[in-house]
Amino acid sequence: MTQSKRETERKYEPPSGGVAGLPDLTGVGPVAAVATAGPEELDAVYHDTEDLRLAASSATLRRRTGGPDAGWHLKLPLAGDTREEVWAPLSDEVPKSLRELALSRTRGAELRPVVRIRSTRTVRRLCDAEGGLLAELSLDEVRADAAASGGGRAEWGELEVELAEGVHAGLLDVVERKLRKKGIVRADSPSKLARALRETGAGAGAGAEPERCPEVVAGSPGAHVLAYVREQAGRLVSLDPAVRGDRPDAVHQMRVTCRRLRGCLRSYRSVLDRRVTDRLRAELRWLAGELGAARDQEVLGERIGAALAALPDDLVLGPVAARLRVWEVSHGGEVRSRTREALATPRYLRLLDALDALVRRPPLRAKATGKPARTMARAVLKEYDRLAGRIEEALALPAGRERETALHEARKAAKKLRYAAEVARPALGKPVARLGKRAKAVQSLLGEHQDAVVAQDALRGLAVAAHGAGESAFTWGLLHGLERAGAEARQRELTEVWRAAADPALRAPLPH
Repeated sequence: MTQSKRETERKYEPPSGGVAGLPDLTGVGPVAAVATAGPEELDAVYHDTEDLRLAASSATLRRRTGGPDAGWHLKLPLAGDTREEVWAPLSDEVPKSLRELALSRTRGAELRPVVRIRSTRTVRRLCDAEGGLLAELSLDEVRADAAASGGGRAEWGELEVELAEGVHAGLLDVVERKLRKKGIVRADSPSKLARALRETGAGAGAGAEPERCPEVVAGSPGAHVLAYVREQAGRLVSLDPAVRGDRPDAVHQMRVTCRRLRGCLRSYRSVLDRRVTDRLRAELRWLAGELGAARDQEVLGERIGAALAALPDDLVLGPVAARLRVWEVSHGGEVRSRTREALATPRYLRLLDALDALVRRPPLRAKATGKPARTMARAVLKEYDRLAGRIEEALALPAGRERETALHEARKAAKKLRYAAEVARPALGKPVARLGKRAKAVQSLLGEHQDAVVAQDALRGLAVAAHGAGESAFTWGLLHGLERAGAEARQRELTEVWRAAADPALRAPLPH
């Protein structure tokens, strides 16, 4: 059993004088009352791999006793001052559920104790006028010992301000202004673990810059492409726990990340040797395919459900809602299992390792070290030419399944242009950003078209199943007709949307 919550906090150097040096926060913002609790004795053993892979990615895993939330805690970084904290009950070994959530970072390496941190904690609870908890100020006296024999020891004080769940992050700014007036400043270390590793010597070598190829010249095409790959590869790792936890939109975001990486490696083959990157593209395509089943099912179910809810009651004949629920459950469980199985494979971990290796030891080609403008513009314009060819081919076909397939291929080409423009934006600026925005408009329109085409196939299947069970198929047929009309409308709109994207003025500023 695990529980998850969002934790938003900031750490400060302790005030001189300990608790007595803390300012009175009554009346600061919405704070109406302050209550003191403690002291508490907390004892945490932090676990990591031998080369501290969790610490290097700003994640922590600890087994803590004492306090109201004794147990195992896995903390994963989110944006700003916020982290995702996953709790599991106390046990002798690292819980399997937490090992899985950390897998994209550990890559299956053994987790072992690295440092023990004991804290004596005094807490001030900040409450609103109704007595609701807004935040907690925790003043800790910290003692850290390296787990390895012969390791060092360190002691320090620390002040932590943590928001209660659901409280706006602006309260942290209000409290910080009050603390500054008392001379209380932010702590140098982002976490107790980071400081403990540094001061006890347990983190020797941790946080060092990863190996980088000395041939990558700042501002070069190679530097721009590798920066994009590094960002997206890191995003893949960060999204992994959310996908495993069935978080809303997580599968979609990971699938898009795979596509961005594939698109970048494809568009910039003049920068990175395709003898290496083609294998990576194939593996990214495999992962996106495994994720795609879950995402497609999710989108399709939501689309049909929304269309059904919009119908007048007199047009809903038979147990339509019940049949849709059965269809969603029967298909949804299968595809979610497929996603989890993919993330549990050695193949997936090898892909993550290969992306890391690509960034550390990039297979640079000659054009990777030159000036970026012409090389990157050519890659973008090449993708534009491919999209233009796909659009012209699709529009020349008569209405029907063949044209629908051609429009789907054009949609994929629009994505490739959009992602190529994303990679080039730091080098080429607003002109390529405008072209990418137009490509996104084409992609979105054709995406709506493709969703309508796919929905028609699903609705036909539901109608057949309803008819076979002796139910009315009228409503399913009606929804099918609406989706067909929608697909035809998107095709009519395409001409205008494409005209805007194909405007030569968009491409004129790019070096040819």
